[in-house]
Amino acid sequence: MITMKASIPLFCHITSRLVPLCAALALASAAQAATTRYAPTVVELKRENFQKIIDGKAVDLYTLSNKNGVTIKVTNYGAKVEQILVPDRKGVFADIALGYENIDGVVGGQPSMGAFIGRYANRIGASKFTLEGKEYQLAANNGPNSLHGGAKGSRFQVFNARQLSPSSVEFIYVFKDGEENYPGTLPVRVLYSLNDKNEFTIEWAATAADKTTVANFTGHTFFNLSGDPTQLNTDYVIKVNADKFLPIDSTLIPTGEARDVSGTVMDFRTPKAFGKDIGKEDEQLKLGNGYDHHFVLNRSGKADELTFAASALDPASGRTLEVWTTEPGMQLFSGNNLEAKAPRDQGKGGRLFAFRGAFCMEPSHFPDSPNKVQFPSTTLQPGQWYTGKIVYRFGVKK
Repeated sequence: MITMKASIPLFCHITSRLVPLCAALALASAAQAATTRYAPTVVELKRENFQKIIDGKAVDLYTLSNKNGVTIKVTNYGAKVEQILVPDRKGVFADIALGYENIDGVVGGQPSMGAFIGRYANRIGASKFTLEGKEYQLAANNGPNSLHGGAKGSRFQVFNARQLSPSSVEFIYVFKDGEENYPGTLPVRVLYSLNDKNEFTIEWAATAADKTTVANFTGHTFFNLSGDPTQLNTDYVIKVNADKFLPIDSTLIPTGEARDVSGTVMDFRTPKAFGKDIGKEDEQLKLGNGYDHHFVLNRSGKADELTFAASALDPASGRTLEVWTTEPGMQLFSGNNLEAKAPRDQGKGGRLFAFRGAFCMEPSHFPDSPNKVQFPSTTLQPGQWYTGKIVYRFGVKK
């Protein structure tokens, strides 16, 4: 069979009288090639490539699926999401989650990618906090700050896992008293589930078993709605349900202020392209090297009720993502740490993760809350529970 690209020069050679038509066809073909994005072939993740013993525990790959053909694959190493297959407006499935095709890639790759984050998600300033009069010094793994639970938070831990059904997996991990120098034993149960509404839900329940402690959890999937992590996210249309955001200092720690988004580059209340303002001369964008900021969600109803947090649309494919949560805030991250460098940024199919080739929407409590009394508390007294839920709803816009 002769493809369209091959047929144009052949047709022009035979019918030289139709030169104007040939030129028009060639221009149209070139324009189509320049503007049409094709998602790469989906890489099949094989369970045996994720089976390994790490820290004396068995690592494996688990699959969630629904009647619509949506499929999510996760590993119990860090409870990391490695693949999400969803359709576009034409029904073509693509993999919209950045990840790796074997466990060695996961271990050597982006440490937060796809993970369930704890004991404390996001940053704690100067890597320390004071609780009940005692100061706790944490590992400084992000400049002067402690990030995502420290040197070996939950993103580096093997969870006990159990497949509950074809559409749900349970993960359990027990943070030990003194682990990463946090006080208190903190067991957490995490449930990943997928329903027939194409909603991927992360929900957790944790309790302070013996001592007063702090806790903050989130999910950290890197999304690229085109299915191609070499494509930038700057044309995605983003909405964030927040009137205020938390300004950061030079080390990315919130200053303590909750600032109105009106008239700033942080105003996503009306949907706008990610790239519309990201290149502007703005102090906050310079500090974050793009968007790496926490938004104060406009919550309604009770604290344990789901609230709409944010949405994203890829105009080219029509794929959409909505985020709902019980949490008071959400970190919006524009993939500023992706550098297309192997092996850390080399994912499935050998494709390199481009700078801003993905984005994250991470609902949680606020960063540095243990040091900011004006923020919603993340302190748990003995016997107190911390429960939460994040729903990622996948869809298409025709």
